[in-house]
Amino acid sequence: MRLFDLTLPTPEENLALDDALLDEAEAAGAPRETLRLWEPPAPLVVLGRSSQVQSEVWYERCREKKVPVLRRSSGGAAIVSGPGCLMYSLVLSLRTRPRLRMIDQAHQCVLAALADALRERRTAVEHLGTSDLAVGGRKFSGNSLRVRREHLLYHGTLLYDFPLHLIADCLRTPPRQPEYRAGRAHEAFVANLSLPVETVRQAVMAAWPMDEEPGDWPRERVATLVEEKYRREDWNLGR
Repeated sequence: MRLFDLTLPTPEENLALDDALLDEAEAAGAPRETLRLWEPPAPLVVLGRSSQVQSEVWYERCREKKVPVLRRSSGGAAIVSGPGCLMYSLVLSLRTRPRLRMIDQAHQCVLAALADALRERRTAVEHLGTSDLAVGGRKFSGNSLRVRREHLLYHGTLLYDFPLHLIADCLRTPPRQPEYRAGRAHEAFVANLSLPVETVRQAVMAAWPMDEEPGDWPRERVATLVEEKYRREDWNLGR
């Protein structure tokens, strides 16, 4: 496992880097595992691969607030991120971790490791629903994945000091909800973990310890993905 602690200048580049790390791993011909940590410098909305903009996002409000609306390559519903939300991304080998080919096992494996590491710093962290982490029954982490032939991209949010009102400002009530949400509005359902960001970062790194130098990140592939995908309105809004 190698670590990239790297936030790129634009939201398009940051989404592209996750894809580029997965592409790089697939092209390596051998297991190539990576943990990336990053934090958006400004708010943004990120749609899931199959999200419907009009059913999940208050799009006109986002335009008024100059909050970009982009789309990731993994599944799940739309999220809001920005300062106060640590983002993590894992590229994991399916050759060395074959049970991750089963989607429920992938969620269980990654979230159990994160929850265990966070419990050492704050009690009562739970894996709830399909892919959420919660404290006191309130969600602070949503996660999604993308599976390729030899590797898995698993990435998500960790709210630690996020302005939670932005979630209701930008997102509609999601069309699909976990049972434990019990119909709650965003402001009653989502919470911050209320730990210092460095504590959260150390927990993630403890869950997925490093054993190799990172080397350089795939700059050319990021640039290509930005131009061919993440700056294109037909990709971001065309669902």
